[in-house]
Amino acid sequence: MSVRRVLSSSVGTKLVIGATGLLLFAYLLLHLAGNLMVFAGQETFNHYAHFLISNPLVVPAEIVLVLIFLVHIYKAVLMWTKNQAARPVPYEQKAWAGHTSRKSLASSTMIWTGVAILAFVVVHVAHIKYGATYQIGDPPVRDLYRTEVEVFSSPVWVAIYVAVMVLIGFHLRHGISSACQSLGAGTLSQRVVVAGTIIAILIAGGFAIIPIWVFLTR
Repeated sequence: MSVRRVLSSSVGTKLVIGATGLLLFAYLLLHLAGNLMVFAGQETFNHYAHFLISNPLVVPAEIVLVLIFLVHIYKAVLMWTKNQAARPVPYEQKAWAGHTSRKSLASSTMIWTGVAILAFVVVHVAHIKYGATYQIGDPPVRDLYRTEVEVFSSPVWVAIYVAVMVLIGFHLRHGISSACQSLGAGTLSQRVVVAGTIIAILIAGGFAIIPIWVFLTR
């Protein structure tokens, strides 16, 4: 059987979704670590942002990240549409299968939280990466700190960002454990579910606290 046929099968699709999901999860950890430097102050945060922007590897890294993101989306939508086609008539009544079932609110809304996250990424990139480019210092660097303060001075945007972080938490809560199980950690599923839930809360909370803190201290 060719690699293409394996990857296009249901098992292969889950493997690709799991692998790309874990890579995106690793990126989220790095992104969160960098974003938390906002608490170190304007100068430190701006120098960190400048280091990333001026790094010659940032463009290739962004291209790879976009490709991973697109493959993850494509495979997830493909699997969802196939599942929908396999059951054209929805359940008359939905109910949980009991305590042994891995079905949850997070697992049953993955496609919708994914759509919301995709829309948010577009808005977030427009706000931050392609937002206002103030300059500060000598030699001048981009004052990304000021850009963030301007965005998060709006209670509406703070509320939207925090709400999306909650959705990201739900997506990660199921996504982490599902990816690990797809990649061979099924025997540790319960531990992985618990660990995934804790990590999801920490990541979502870490991102959510930033706009709240900026709004309260601007």
